[in-house]
Amino acid sequence: MKIAIGSDHGGFELKEIIKSHLSKKGIEIKDFGADSTDSCDYPHFAEAVGEAVAEGSYEKGILICGTGVGISIAANKVPGVRCALVSDCFTAEATRQHNDSNILALGGRVVGQGLALKIVDTWLGAEYEGGRHQRRVDLITDIEKKYSK
Repeated sequence: MKIAIGSDHGGFELKEIIKSHLSKKGIEIKDFGADSTDSCDYPHFAEAVGEAVAEGSYEKGILICGTGVGISIAANKVPGVRCALVSDCFTAEATRQHNDSNILALGGRVVGQGLALKIVDTWLGAEYEGGRHQRRVDLITDIEKKYSK
């Protein structure tokens, strides 16, 4: 599995912990930045990870900013991205099973390190169920196509 990961300054520390955790599991990771806790703009990292996932270079992505809100909004502007902001394991599993989310967003100032790693593991371990959910994912894609120019 290949994972694209990115953060701004507010998510940098959690990103580094997640990278270490995934590396120990043998998962290939590409870090799209940020490179420190120096103030920076999350849309750049959201776009880079979003494009990498949408074009298929990476199977999934993980994004972290202070709350996870801004970076998830920015990522969802990239056609083909279904980024879900998650702060619990139930939602992490459900968003993979029901929404086929391809990017996970976390709040580095919201979710503790231990819970964040459980969320990541849950999200990565869950499979899209398809079936009745595919119609809804297709409807999301239709909305995206309607407004993509």
